[in-house]
Amino acid sequence: MDASEAMRVNRALNKMSKLYRAAKARKLAALGLHPGQDVLLWVLAQEREGMTVSQLAARLGVEQPTATRSLARLEAGGWFRRQPVATDRRQVRIVVTDTGHKLVPAIERAWAELADEVMGEVSAEQREIVLGALEQANDRLRALVGETVLAEE
Repeated sequence: MDASEAMRVNRALNKMSKLYRAAKARKLAALGLHPGQDVLLWVLAQEREGMTVSQLAARLGVEQPTATRSLARLEAGGWFRRQPVATDRRQVRIVVTDTGHKLVPAIERAWAELADEVMGEVSAEQREIVLGALEQANDRLRALVGETVLAEE
């Protein structure tokens, strides 16, 4: 790839990343969430029995202190509760409340709306080409940074 094409790729990916995050932030603000909190709550909601902070951090591909800080920011919403782990008094299990479970469909709708808005009127064939290229690029980036866990959507 020559320098001008490399610049075009870098510029497009950087701009897309920033714009997507800003658009997502606007959609999530209507739900009382910030980017990242949607994924955290969605992942937690998939486990009816909840999960420990260390399990959540591993699932998200983040360090445990990062998961702890994110949970602290979310706690005021009443979307989850902490339960002691009977077999290990040092740990707590994070369990999504009914209020949190009711928010999950709205999160999924926000994701779907944003995906529709971003992809616009492209044909199904074009969409598959774009998604395939993006997925391949993500795989290569994961290999470059050594990430094996999918942390988002």
